[in-house]
Amino acid sequence: MHGSAGSSLFGSPVAGTVSRSSSTRGAAVTPVCVATPTRPPSTRPAKLSKVETIKDQSDYLRHPLMEEIASETTTNINEAAAQLMKFHGSYQQDNRDKRTSGKGKFYQFMMRTRQPAGLVSNQLYLVMDTLADKYGNGTLRLTTRQTYQLHGVLKEDLKTVFSSVIKNMGSTLGACGDVNRNVLAPPAPFKNRPEYAACEQYAQDIADLLAPQSGAYYDIWLDGEKFFTHDMERPEVTAARMDNPHGTNFEGSPEPIYGNVFLPRKFKIAITVPGDNSVDLFTNDLGLVVITDPASGELQGFNILVGGGMGRAHRNNDTFARMTDALGYVPKEDIFAAVKAIVATQRDYGRRDDRRQARLKYLVQEWGVDRFRTVTEQYYGKKMQPFKAMPAWEYKDYLGWTEQGDGNLAFGVFVQSGRLKGEMKQALRRIIERYELPVRLTPEQNVILCDIDPQWRNDIISTLQSAGVRDVPDIDPLDRLSMACPALPLCGLAIAEAERGLPDLNKRIRAMMSQQGFADSEAPVVRVTGCPNGCTRPYMAELGFVGDGPNSYQLWLGGSPNQTRLAEPFLERMKIQKLEETLEPLFYHYKQARKPQEPFGDFCTRVGFEALRKYSKSFVGKAAEEKLPQVRLGQANLDAVQAVANKQGKSLTHMLSEVVSAGLQSFP
Repeated sequence: MHGSAGSSLFGSPVAGTVSRSSSTRGAAVTPVCVATPTRPPSTRPAKLSKVETIKDQSDYLRHPLMEEIASETTTNINEAAAQLMKFHGSYQQDNRDKRTSGKGKFYQFMMRTRQPAGLVSNQLYLVMDTLADKYGNGTLRLTTRQTYQLHGVLKEDLKTVFSSVIKNMGSTLGACGDVNRNVLAPPAPFKNRPEYAACEQYAQDIADLLAPQSGAYYDIWLDGEKFFTHDMERPEVTAARMDNPHGTNFEGSPEPIYGNVFLPRKFKIAITVPGDNSVDLFTNDLGLVVITDPASGELQGFNILVGGGMGRAHRNNDTFARMTDALGYVPKEDIFAAVKAIVATQRDYGRRDDRRQARLKYLVQEWGVDRFRTVTEQYYGKKMQPFKAMPAWEYKDYLGWTEQGDGNLAFGVFVQSGRLKGEMKQALRRIIERYELPVRLTPEQNVILCDIDPQWRNDIISTLQSAGVRDVPDIDPLDRLSMACPALPLCGLAIAEAERGLPDLNKRIRAMMSQQGFADSEAPVVRVTGCPNGCTRPYMAELGFVGDGPNSYQLWLGGSPNQTRLAEPFLERMKIQKLEETLEPLFYHYKQARKPQEPFGDFCTRVGFEALRKYSKSFVGKAAEEKLPQVRLGQANLDAVQAVANKQGKSLTHMLSEVVSAGLQSFP
């Protein structure tokens, strides 16, 4: 029996109301209601979205995908199959740069892997590198969720590519779709820090716990052959998945946690140690923080946070970016039950009528965290303990050389926008193949070479330098702190450039900052996306660019360098040609009026957007100043105006313009 916890408490229709499924496999039950919308009640019940129907009729993600993949008459798959394809780890894409006149779309596929904690074996790395050259576009993309993306795969090569990944200890299952996505963990390569080891272990365990179970993945890509892509999951994970004392499971279903319609929307989890925010913890649906004994380092339990997420839509205030709320603490032996309880709450109460309102953040926002906790505790079977105190958060990227603690070294390599290509890709392969190194992918789109014998260090440095790979001291902090999504030409949602535009964007920002006297070591956190979905988490950046049309971006300001505060929209629309005109007054004001060591995002938040807009409106830049006519002013008045300008952090020309404007307004 499947429980519908919460309906008796709050008396509103919920998605946990169930009926018998029409599916041909198992005795699953299907949610048939949706959470009550925030709009006024209607006599007609809310309808399920189109995707919900596709999932319901798919026989656990099999049909019509199986038939569409087998068909040799087209280079694409139909819409229903494309929706199911996401659950298997792939998006159908149209390469807009390769469209030919009169022939329509140029279809190809992006495959995404599942790499809990970003861990990649030596064997899998080499296979992915080979697949990129043989079946992809010759590049590998490292993502903000510690996975690979392989772009440019043709339909006819899909089974070869998928089966190659699976048979070489990899997986793509659940990398996309309405399920738990890749579980993030710090890419720290430490072998002597038990708290980081716990993050790695539980990232893998929770990924296993929430992985789809029906077997459709193997039916399609391995013709039914079950192939374990990693060491078999721990017995306690298997037991926890099937445990059902409080109604989290669909009894007798091939999908005991998800049922045959899975979750209302994607679900993202990150796990970390106190103080280490390399994973952008607060942007996830579910955040876990390992709590260890201060003396022994032994794992005690987990702090739990819920309700984060970046996706939104332009000019739709019902959609928004949101940070997590603290939910509570559970001991280590209860973590699987607690995770299942949170997933079940979202599964049964999340919106299934409107996919733009279907993420967990909207449920937490509508209910409030206290009500969410109350419902979750019914599935959990007990009260959560109070949230444990934690230290301040720090952003870490693990670039450069690190001692692992076992005598070996690790080296973090900067990869701009995560795109491995050309000589860098070749050099990394030579190193990884020569020394049989495993790697770690980072949430900042970089790669860490692990298990390096110190004797290999000089050869590795030489090999990378010969390929033009920059060492950490040679990387502009603007580049190091920035991220961009792939965007055009492949992403179907992209409406502006991101990855291809970032290098030039950063050069222009650095030129402005240098002109105004900033040190080369100073840089705000810059993130760029080609659409408002926020894959690079731009709403946490100090300076976020969110595409809203060709060469046009929303400008977001005010995030913090350690990613603990949301940015806010400063400009609804900014043409990229007006970048200098827009940012020059902000940087000038920041340079003149900041407090010691104050980051750009903190400055913007402290001063306030109204003051920033007012300052920008009357600001006179260097280029404009040179074109202005000269005005004579007495020395005493000039000194007085200069003193006020210095006090307010304005240029003399800026101050004079304001004085004259104010004076003219005083005349009748």
